Amino acid sequence: MSKKIALITGGSRGLGRNAALHLADKGVDTILTYRTRQDEADSAVAEIAGRGGRAVALQLDVGQSASFAAFAEQVKTALREHWHRENFDFLVNNAGVGVYGSFADTTEAQFDELVNIHFKGTFFLTQKLLPLIADGGRIVNLSSGLARFSYPGYAAYASMKGAIETLTRYLAVELGPRRIAVNVVAPGAIETDFGGGTVRDNAQLNAMIASQTALGRVGLPDDIGGAIAALLSDDNRWINGQRIEVAGGIHL
Repeated sequence: MSKKIALITGGSRGLGRNAALHLADKGVDTILTYRTRQDEADSAVAEIAGRGGRAVALQLDVGQSASFAAFAEQVKTALREHWHRENFDFLVNNAGVGVYGSFADTTEAQFDELVNIHFKGTFFLTQKLLPLIADGGRIVNLSSGLARFSYPGYAAYASMKGAIETLTRYLAVELGPRRIAVNVVAPGAIETDFGGGTVRDNAQLNAMIASQTALGRVGLPDDIGGAIAALLSDDNRWINGQRIEVAGGIHL
């Protein structure tokens, strides 16, 4: 039986990389994408190989939907050359950027960047890759706790994630005939370099978030990568169309 293969956007760093490592530990290979830092992507590929997995890194800017057809061809080629397959099993739409700004000060350029990367990118990349996803496969979209609770400064970003959560339910319905389950993972505040590393580096903010979280701390990448890998396991094949917040019980 052939190994399962996941395609993880933004898999060269942060939560995407962590998810790829957890999947490697479970015997799942990865096609990961990076935008500009090929050195980080090569490092991730090597780390996955060190855990007994196989990975291939492909360049992709998820904010440039015109490039998706060519990217899909690259995926086809990688699948044939490295796995002798015509499809992959899991799509994890993880790539993203953080933009902080009050509603009053958010510019149209910032808004458009967030739309293109977080919503339009996820929508049309998934559409373009659908023929390459195996029947019975799985899709995981990344949202945010900020789509449920509200912190000033994230109106545009959180709105895109709200759109992703709605899209996830529609995908679950429309892809049901192919037995493709689609869910959304919504991380809380995590100690990464996302958004300039504010949660990780600002001790006051970190302590404030921890005080509002039932488990008493801010999240770590391992908390999210492990949850994504678990959601893609056969044990969770009957979970579909769900929003799963992985946030330690924040603002309950």
